[in-house]
Amino acid sequence: MRGIFLTVEGIDGCGKTTQAELLQNYLIKKGFPVIKTREPGGTSLAEDLRNILLSPKNLIYPMTELLLYAASRAQHTQELIKPSLENGKIVICERYIDASLAYQGYGRGIDLSIIERLNEIATEGLKPDITILFDIDVERAFELKRRNSFLFDRLEMEEMEFHKRVRNGYLEIAKKEKRFRIIKVDGSVKDVHNKVIEVWEEFYRCFLQEIGR
Repeated sequence: MRGIFLTVEGIDGCGKTTQAELLQNYLIKKGFPVIKTREPGGTSLAEDLRNILLSPKNLIYPMTELLLYAASRAQHTQELIKPSLENGKIVICERYIDASLAYQGYGRGIDLSIIERLNEIATEGLKPDITILFDIDVERAFELKRRNSFLFDRLEMEEMEFHKRVRNGYLEIAKKEKRFRIIKVDGSVKDVHNKVIEVWEEFYRCFLQEIGR
């Protein structure tokens, strides 16, 4: 059976890393072969680019930022994501093409058509089968972030208005893409995880019908 490409998206502090780990553990217990990865990052070269992109000491202009993300994505896609999918694995990725649209497009103001073209080049047209967007109020997200982290990276240090534009951007993208499932981040971590499982089970039933199994 072909692999499944699942991405998780959302603003900083939405809990996507925790939820991605919980979903990975759930699927492994069910007997699925699972790879969990992230962007920027996922490979040795892409992790080096991540360090450059997120270091607060670096002054990075918006277009430079976009191109570095695209370079990281190209390496990540070719080296890890595509081979894993070809081997029938479920790939769970924290952020992918939609993050560039939300952060560099809606957040930074770069023309969306430029970002879409770069995404197409970097991924050779690969898109997720399903994307889970964790939606949360920006102020609440950063309050949670402060409770759990002493250090903010370069993007997390942006003003609140930037992150509000990013959140609104994600919601706009979700309106246009049928693969999106929006989960409101309220209640406990377990409550949100249960919602994720409901989304996964519904998607997987449809996926099996699609491939005739």
